[in-house]
Amino acid sequence: MVLSPPAPQRDRRILVGLVGRGILESRTPWMHEQEGDAQGLRLLYSLFDFTHRGWADEDLPKLLDAVQMAGFAGLNITFPFKQAVLPLLDELSEGARAIGAVNTIAFRDGKRIGHNTDVSGFAQGFLDGLPGVPLGRVLQLGCGGAGSATAHALLSTIGVEHLDLFDTDKARVQALRDQLANAYGAERVSIVEDAIQAAGKADGIVNATPIGMTKLPGTPIDVAALKPDHWVAEIIYFPLETQLLAAARALGCRTLTGQGMAVGQAADAFALFTGQAPDRARMAESFGAFAAG
Repeated sequence: MVLSPPAPQRDRRILVGLVGRGILESRTPWMHEQEGDAQGLRLLYSLFDFTHRGWADEDLPKLLDAVQMAGFAGLNITFPFKQAVLPLLDELSEGARAIGAVNTIAFRDGKRIGHNTDVSGFAQGFLDGLPGVPLGRVLQLGCGGAGSATAHALLSTIGVEHLDLFDTDKARVQALRDQLANAYGAERVSIVEDAIQAAGKADGIVNATPIGMTKLPGTPIDVAALKPDHWVAEIIYFPLETQLLAAARALGCRTLTGQGMAVGQAADAFALFTGQAPDRARMAESFGAFAAG
């Protein structure tokens, strides 16, 4: 399904927002509003932090109803709602359907249309930030909504030869493995029971869990499993340097922060919300300015 973007909305206020838990430090509002200002758009970006507001996960349908009635152009969706939101949508883009997760909702003609801009965002950030790294075997930690997107990016655009998946939720990791096997071939993806043992065979490690975020400090794997010849990639961007990345850098590993994915997915979402092509370099500069501030 190919969806045409909305017409540019310079003549009215554009309301968008982010839905998740523990998101008060998100840089997404800043990036969107700065890009809106640069393009002469009256864009207002709101945070709907379920933890801060004391809302239950079951309140998600009520929130979607409320913002749609209020005239929002769309929403970004993050942990823990990227998969939970699926039954609440009217349509899915081809990418979102294939991945089984949504990080962006566009409200269009009374419908809720789910998209996933995480795949392209992660892939571009990876290719820019870790050029030339070995891709023979990669260990991915975490198989939720974000992990589904990174796994698809690793096996498609990035070109990983074999992907090992680890998640404490057995049903979730099995579902993702089956999805990836159907799309890319069973010989290219495996489930591992022991992440530390799998790390010993891997060229690189991707953390697609929320462990390491400000609200969930720690590391998703014992840092003793890291080796200097590993590369380590994060999807987390607050904090920009997680405990895992700090340990990896101390060993001399090549590392990738979550900035590339954050900027890439935000730029694609901006286009869906506004109908305007974003200046990606300018949005990256906005991200950096926020961090410096």
